[in-house]
Amino acid sequence: MANITRWNPVREFDDLMTRYNRLLGLSRGSDEREGKDLFSSSDWTPAVDIKETPEAFNIEAELPGMSKDDVKVTVQNGVLSIEGERKQEEETDDKKQHRVERFYGSFLRRFTLPENVDEDSVKASFKDGVLSLTLTKTEPAEPKAIEVDVQ
Repeated sequence: MANITRWNPVREFDDLMTRYNRLLGLSRGSDEREGKDLFSSSDWTPAVDIKETPEAFNIEAELPGMSKDDVKVTVQNGVLSIEGERKQEEETDDKKQHRVERFYGSFLRRFTLPENVDEDSVKASFKDGVLSLTLTKTEPAEPKAIEVDVQ
C-alpha cells in the first residue's frame, strides 16, 4: 500500500529555487538555515493595472496599508517611476506576531512611456490604498517634409 502525501506547490517551488541557487553558487543566506518562508520582506512590488482609452493611459497600483506620503511618483525622460516603502510594525512586549504574510520594504516600479504621452499632464490620486494615475495622450508630431535643392 502506497503512502499518500499532500502536494505543497510552494514548498516544491522553494526546493526548486534552493537547488537552482545551489547550482549557480548562490546562497539565500541565513533564511535557508533558519527555515523562514520563501520570500523576504523586500521581495515585493505592488500589483499594477494599465488601461488605455482614446484620451489617456490609466494606471492603478495596489498599495494597501500605505498613505500617499509613503509613495513618490516621478516622470523623467519618458520613464514613469513609482517608488515607496511599506514599513512593518515593530514587535512590542504586549503584542507578539505569530505570522506575517504581508510584504514590507522598499519598492520601485518603472514604466517606459509611449511617445504620445504628455509628461507634464500626469495626474495622481490616492484612495483606499490604490494609487491612480492618468497620463493624457498628445497628438503625435507630424513628420516634417524638408525640400532639398538638387544642383
